[in-house]
Amino acid sequence: MKILISGFDPFGGEKINPAYEAVKLLPDSIKGAEIVKLEIPTVFHKAAEVLEEKVKEVDPDVILCIGQAGGRYGVTPERVAINVDDARIPDNEQKQPIDVKIKEDGPSAYFSTLPIKSMVEKMKEAKVPSSVSNSAGTFVCNHIMYQILYMIDKKYPQKTGGFIHCPFIPEQVIDKPNQPSMNLSDIARGLEAGIEAIVERDGKEDIKEIGGAIH
Repeated sequence: MKILISGFDPFGGEKINPAYEAVKLLPDSIKGAEIVKLEIPTVFHKAAEVLEEKVKEVDPDVILCIGQAGGRYGVTPERVAINVDDARIPDNEQKQPIDVKIKEDGPSAYFSTLPIKSMVEKMKEAKVPSSVSNSAGTFVCNHIMYQILYMIDKKYPQKTGGFIHCPFIPEQVIDKPNQPSMNLSDIARGLEAGIEAIVERDGKEDIKEIGGAIH
């Protein structure tokens, strides 16, 4: 198995993005799966172009993207991506789409094709706080998750894909009172555990565990 795992570059005035920094800490092989790492730009549509070029080059079985979600307490696999860009802030090329469809011919939403419940359980076993997230937002993170699943739906039906959000790291919250953070090594450990679950559940249905949210 080959897994392409990407992370975004810094955005929103931050000097670092824990997403790709954690990806860089991952081993090159997890449970026998080859891990291919890629940094992608925090830019609407360009992120998907860079990612698809790498997909064509390495032909992975799994496409997984990691992004930063400041304010979250855990490493959170995303359940769903919605077909809308509604940017609260500009991306790294100062584009700020508002209420724009990502793909005119795409469905309203795509669900992750990764075993997200198994991934959460595996992360918890690794002593990393984790939960299923039911909203990837409407910025470039949701955008790339939707683009991954659209790409799989239209061109690569044999592949699987999805998205994981991670928290700030401590150095990012020095000037952000009451914001949670997680050490980079713990984020990387959580990602590695989640990838182990992807490998172990390959070809199998996800486990049935509580992962819903009231709000």
